[in-house]
Amino acid sequence: MGQSAMPSATGSVAPIAPISLKTLAPWAVFTGILMLVLLYFIGAEQGATAVFEGETIHEWLHDGRHLLGFPCH
Repeated sequence: MGQSAMPSATGSVAPIAPISLKTLAPWAVFTGILMLVLLYFIGAEQGATAVFEGETIHEWLHDGRHLLGFPCH
């Protein structure tokens, strides 16, 4: 079995190793970039700022836009 924070039979608690910033940083950057891309597609992928031609992306994300408070028409 692996380490856990549950007390063992002797009553001691196994320590949990901290996650280093060096290990966490790439995941934080990836998550931040992913969130910015999703925010762009939900909030701005239409009209003059459109990367893709047509209304397909707009229609796929239409209800999500309204749910998050972005006006779209």
